[in-house]
Amino acid sequence: MGGRRGESFRGETVHRGAPPGRPAPAVRPTASLATGHYRHDLAWLSSSRPFQLLLKEGGRQADGPLSTSTMRSPVVVGLKPEVAQRLRKATPDGQLSWADLADAAAAGTLKYAMADPRSSNSGLAALVGVATAAAGTGGALRPEDISCDRLRGFFAGHVVTEDSSGRLADAYARNQDGLDALVTYESELLSLNRAGTLRTPLEVVYPKDGIVLSDYPLMLLDPAKRAAYDRLTAWLRSEPVQRKIMERTLRRPVDPGLTRVPGLRAPLGSALYFPDSQAVVDRLLADYADARSGRPVRVIFLLDFSTSMRGERIANLRATMDGLSGADGSPSGKFARFHQGETLTVVRFGGRVLDEHSVTYTGVADLERLRGMVADDTFDASTAVWSALDHGYRTAADAVADDPGQRVSIVLMTDGESNAGMSLDAFLARYAALPSVARAVRTYTVRYGEADPRELDRAARATGGHMADATGQSLLNAFKEIRGCHE
Repeated sequence: MGGRRGESFRGETVHRGAPPGRPAPAVRPTASLATGHYRHDLAWLSSSRPFQLLLKEGGRQADGPLSTSTMRSPVVVGLKPEVAQRLRKATPDGQLSWADLADAAAAGTLKYAMADPRSSNSGLAALVGVATAAAGTGGALRPEDISCDRLRGFFAGHVVTEDSSGRLADAYARNQDGLDALVTYESELLSLNRAGTLRTPLEVVYPKDGIVLSDYPLMLLDPAKRAAYDRLTAWLRSEPVQRKIMERTLRRPVDPGLTRVPGLRAPLGSALYFPDSQAVVDRLLADYADARSGRPVRVIFLLDFSTSMRGERIANLRATMDGLSGADGSPSGKFARFHQGETLTVVRFGGRVLDEHSVTYTGVADLERLRGMVADDTFDASTAVWSALDHGYRTAADAVADDPGQRVSIVLMTDGESNAGMSLDAFLARYAALPSVARAVRTYTVRYGEADPRELDRAARATGGHMADATGQSLLNAFKEIRGCHE
């Protein structure tokens, strides 16, 4: 079979009219196809699922063109062998997951290349895969599954990007010394290894929490050409042609019974569902764009150090901060942990502010400093919850005044009712008088012990946040519930 490199078998899209050797990225053609005004007989995409979502959104799903799958390739991860070995040592079963990769990226020990999901199907498939794993539901992503951005740590390791998988492979080869991994199609990874352009061939890793599969559908845009289309698809799906496709492109045949060439692992593992809502995809892409914008992130923790927190409660709080610093080895913990570049401000309060310290996470030493902030055994006899929150907003106002592009959120944890300082109503009046950029900072409250749930919920809602209740779950899980909820 013919086909120029980067067009028929390497590009994201086979779409007649793309410049030779430079295929149009997948997302843009699907948007143009959704209009229903076609200039070509056929379209050959790496995946038709984004296109199907656009048709569904426009109420034209039944009018979609005939589509036939011609080959398959999952979006997986190529790791340098020494990196794969290091990451596996930290797992109980030696199998790596998206959560493990997110954990390493957040800690700054994994730098990878991935295509831009706004213009590339491989990038979008990777984004869907890691977001689905972060949600942990096992089904297609729903809007409520991504109400908070829990991929910030994963994105911390994303240092090289391109608008197509072909350009991405070239970029990885150019920058291979400074990278640990390449997230792309299985076929691209195998082709790179076979080409001999890498000093260290990549180990292909199939994350155990699931992968998204592309099936390269050939779509009939002109119904008048149905007879020719049927002959073409029958030819493409015939055994000798499927074998040639597999041998030359290292993509998988549509017939699972066809003997695989070496390197095509069987079985693939868990396949993940693509979202069935365009709103979900739009939110994922918005979160990605925000993470790539370079906007700094700051979280202000207002932590109750009244005397009622002594003993088991303060021990639980310190264990929670340890968990968010990387000690929590659960999948949800790996996605919720603190990440490189994040600034963490800890304010300890009782009847007054006891102290305030900030650290920007750039290495392990910064996490040790963070632990030291909550190790202090100074407690206070009273609890001024709303005065502490007012102080938090003054800190936030200064932060956004110094850097208007900064994303700031507040986490308020208390185990008792406010018995000192200003009332909630007084705080809300002061909050309403703040500049708009400061009012945009949201508060996420954590109810612990005997804290008043009505007041905490009211304060959170008034600022655009929400309350997490730690009376029916662990304090760590309550904090994880609101991690990433910056806006």
